[in-house]
Amino acid sequence: MMFDDTICAPASPVGSAAIAVVRVSGPTAMDAVDKLVVFRRGTAAESKGFEVKFGVVPKVDDVLVSVYRAPHSYTGEDAAEIGCHASPYIVSVILQRLIRAGCRMAEPGEFTKRAFLNGKMDLAQAEAVADLIAADSQASHRLAFSQMKGGYSEEFRELRAQLVELASLVELELDFSEEEVEFADRSKLAGLLGQARARVEALKASYRVGNAVKSGVPVAIAGAPNSGKSTLLNALLREDRAIVSDIPGTTRDTVEETMVVEGVRYRFIDTAGLRESNDTIEKLGIERSIEKLRSACLVLAVLDATASPQENLASAKTISAELSPDQKVIWILNKCDIAPRDPAIVRENTPDLIRELHSLTGDTLRISALNGTGLDELEEAIADCGFGSTEGAVVTSARHYSALCEAADDLTRVSEALDKHLSGDLLAEDLRAAISTLGSIFGEITTDDLLGEIFSKFCIGK
Repeated sequence: MMFDDTICAPASPVGSAAIAVVRVSGPTAMDAVDKLVVFRRGTAAESKGFEVKFGVVPKVDDVLVSVYRAPHSYTGEDAAEIGCHASPYIVSVILQRLIRAGCRMAEPGEFTKRAFLNGKMDLAQAEAVADLIAADSQASHRLAFSQMKGGYSEEFRELRAQLVELASLVELELDFSEEEVEFADRSKLAGLLGQARARVEALKASYRVGNAVKSGVPVAIAGAPNSGKSTLLNALLREDRAIVSDIPGTTRDTVEETMVVEGVRYRFIDTAGLRESNDTIEKLGIERSIEKLRSACLVLAVLDATASPQENLASAKTISAELSPDQKVIWILNKCDIAPRDPAIVRENTPDLIRELHSLTGDTLRISALNGTGLDELEEAIADCGFGSTEGAVVTSARHYSALCEAADDLTRVSEALDKHLSGDLLAEDLRAAISTLGSIFGEITTDDLLGEIFSKFCIGK
């Protein structure tokens, strides 16, 4: 698909650097550049392939123009990138002259949209371009870069091909239904369907981690009042972000800050102390804390080394009651600088309580958030949780996750129909629905509304 108009837009923020880039793409891109720039040698239209040319925009600026001939450009069309000084005035004059030369201003994401429509990349790769631009950590960059290179899309293509094969066997039966010929072995069909459903469920499950890595892994710091949660947050951030006080219940709402550990961005959330309270405002803070605790991918469960085993056991049970099996937990025994080495001597005749506490929390990291003891080990434990070592296809897009949920529902109906020995036309209908839904992820099947929604979120010059 080639477009009949030529677009232009700034491809870099104006005024925030020494150099700005203006991008041009379309059938008359070379003519428009030649009307704008006087080159030292030749013209853009005479360029046969990739070439970098020095030129002058008369009375405006010296420029460096990178020329890309179709189809070997980002968009698959004739394209050029004009490098100039990052003056708002210079960029605006260049854009005005390009428009007078027959170009129009690009819409958000239109360069990437043209790249998709011209077959330079699939839809999942196009979306990964926006994620790559927005990546603010090594882990989110790694995921976006992998998706942009196409390995992610290949997983969905293989899954879709698997379903197409299933559907073809079922539909072949339908073509010969009057002869009562059965081309599809139902037991084999069920086996293949089970494999496809397992792949879909694995991809769905990866979204929790993928979205967390993309947006910042949510880490809830939870525990009883005055156990040192706010001090721990400040110690991890190396700054006084949360208010610290000896008065229990000082933190009445969640406090959130971000930090990068081993290439992964984490969103640390200091929560209100978990306890029974009659204070209306504190109760609201505790409710919010429980919500954050339930939604976190990682929980730093803080116990107080100066408290009794009974108090720590009660705190551990309160935290554990809100956790789900897929959440990671690091149990921390704080204030070890002012507590006895062995918590057992805090109270006499409590070995059973200590054994119960250990069975619930396992080995705990002994730290002092106040003086920094054990913080290096804590950061290592956070890094060891594996959020930075995602492998294979990992879903990061809410749109892709929604499509996978739809496909999973379709395949569940197919499985139920097989179990009930229903007719092949019902199987085929749900299989076709799943195939269509998976195809929408990488752009095998698209609509104008879908493309409009996706590319409207891009920046203008991309």
